[in-house]
Amino acid sequence: MRNETLADEDAPGIGKMSPDRMEELVAGCFGAPSSKVIVGPGQGLDAGIISLDDDRIMAVAEDPVFPAAGLSLEMFGQLTVHIGASDVAVTGVKPEFMTYSLLLPPKFPEKDTRTIISSISKTATELGITIVGGHTGWYGAVTIPTVGGITVWGYAQKDKWISPGGAKDGDVLLMTKGPAIEAAALLAVLNKNYLARSMKANLLERVLQRTNEITVVSDASVAFKAGGVHSMHDATEGGVLCGLWEISSSARMSLFADFDNVTIPEDIAQCASILGFDPWQSISEGTLLLSVVPGHVARVKKALENSGSACFKLGYFDKKLPSSMLTRNGVTTKMPAPGPDQFWDLFANPHK
Repeated sequence: MRNETLADEDAPGIGKMSPDRMEELVAGCFGAPSSKVIVGPGQGLDAGIISLDDDRIMAVAEDPVFPAAGLSLEMFGQLTVHIGASDVAVTGVKPEFMTYSLLLPPKFPEKDTRTIISSISKTATELGITIVGGHTGWYGAVTIPTVGGITVWGYAQKDKWISPGGAKDGDVLLMTKGPAIEAAALLAVLNKNYLARSMKANLLERVLQRTNEITVVSDASVAFKAGGVHSMHDATEGGVLCGLWEISSSARMSLFADFDNVTIPEDIAQCASILGFDPWQSISEGTLLLSVVPGHVARVKKALENSGSACFKLGYFDKKLPSSMLTRNGVTTKMPAPGPDQFWDLFANPHK
């Protein structure tokens, strides 16, 4: 009889599985069916959407959060809230409430625990989010402070929300900030001394400061209020390339993306080159992908830029395309399915 544990050939790598394997893993495992579920689990669907008994919906999302060595406890608390809230914000719904589970290693000091908790509360307050429950405990199986899960939710009228799968034929594809925001920022923190040998001081400081950009809460709100936005998606694990694959798949709509049309910010490009990761395929929490009605592009782009976020035209959606297409380094090819994110190996094995 086969052992109940995973055989070696079945063991997944670090990070998320490939989309096909993930769908096979969770197939049919969604609990009791409910007619109230408007948007349930799916590739690239950041939040679930539930119909309420009145004329409102609830958007709800969940995420784990891991700290990085060298990242302050205050920043860990800040990222916890923004990572959770971002997945609700991309639906056009304001994040309103949250719970979280803080898991700590044995003997982790109470004063440091208080620092994390205070930072989470401060950040939630700044975003207008109320903490309504959660769990905190010290456990032998935990080796570093970890948020086992943050759940965030909010409410909106039934006609005042969008789905990451809502792109329409002819929509323009926009991207904020640039690729690899999270990967570059966190890996720069981990490898600061190593990078300092090759990067100019101003570029290193710029990429380190991008830890403050690991959020799309503000960008999503600004874009949605500008109007004409059919869908938004946070380019998290697998980066922009995976994010594009997910929004195309969830919308059942092919897209064309031109990476050559975007100049990667110099600090990110240098960090990626020195550490050896592809900025287009590395985790990029903080990069917002949007599908926008052509007539509203200028307004959305201006609103984002006025709020402090760079905005790039990356491509367009076209139902006539037989598959999603990508131009990179002058070559146009069929867009590949997401592969492993190089971030995780570099995250676990920083340069000395």
